[in-house]
Amino acid sequence: MKIKIFNREICVCALLATNSICAKSSAEMGLTMKPVFIINGFLESGKTEFILFTLSQPYFQIRGTTLLILCEEGETEYDEEILKKSHTIVEVVDEESQMVPAKLIELDKRYKPERVIIEYNGMWNFKNFKLPWHWQLEQQITTIDASTFQNYYTNMRSLLAEMLRKSELIIFNRCDGMMEQLSSFKRNVKAVNPQAEVIFEDKNGEINQIFEEDLPYDLSSDMLKLDDYGYGIFYLDAMDNLNRYLGKTIQFKAMVLKPEGSHDEYFVPGRMAMTCCADDMAFLGYACKYEKCSELSNKDWVEVTATVHNEFWKDYNGEGPVLHGICVVPAKKPKNEILNFM
Repeated sequence: MKIKIFNREICVCALLATNSICAKSSAEMGLTMKPVFIINGFLESGKTEFILFTLSQPYFQIRGTTLLILCEEGETEYDEEILKKSHTIVEVVDEESQMVPAKLIELDKRYKPERVIIEYNGMWNFKNFKLPWHWQLEQQITTIDASTFQNYYTNMRSLLAEMLRKSELIIFNRCDGMMEQLSSFKRNVKAVNPQAEVIFEDKNGEINQIFEEDLPYDLSSDMLKLDDYGYGIFYLDAMDNLNRYLGKTIQFKAMVLKPEGSHDEYFVPGRMAMTCCADDMAFLGYACKYEKCSELSNKDWVEVTATVHNEFWKDYNGEGPVLHGICVVPAKKPKNEILNFM
């Protein structure tokens, strides 16, 4: 089975599961919450193909009506037979001014759907979109045409960032002949949404992307000395490929963050990063166990030498990268305090 199909099956299974969970929770609370699944992306990015794939799966033949709201109509048309088999009703809302809670409540009353799928218009600012109070966003997926990504990223970055920010899955399709650019594309979207799963597809299915050769440091070295750019790449790459770093020693310049409740047992060395624009900042750092934490103060600049481990960490809600500090010494504030992924 191709990973491409496996991942898409996960999406559909998650949809079915959340329907069941949502219904149970709603019944317990005496509420009727409506599960909503949003597929967004710019025009011709593959949204319709993805939804058609989902609706056509045998295990999508579930009880109740699915309301599919189209906010734009591309070249690909919906197959009437697939819509019929999946009990799907299509409603077109092609004006942003109409995509408001009052209109959605009207559609809810008219069709009484069990679930809602929204094919959202990529030219509408997703930041302004609001659901009715009793509609609950269960899953958001963004599709991207790799051949046009750089143009949109350069010229419509804020719109793109709003699409990506809460997406669980980001699918780059039409990646044929673009292998050299994919690692950069992944870093761009991970800077906005580090938790999202990113998939690359060409005409044959999912691409097994291995970008180790694109890293700005030599993983064969026992000590990785990370400059500003290298630290940013390490932070992003360690989320998906932690095994590359386990047991290695890294050295980097960072600002000290001592979370409330850390009890001088650990601190978080990291850097502020601009992920989209000047108003969109994030602190990028992993927990670091260090026996001399009491000697550190918030916002100190330090040079950290530490080893990388995979451990359970409460703030991660599971296992993840945890640093074991070897040496932490004062350092000069860098000329550019903020990492820039733009």
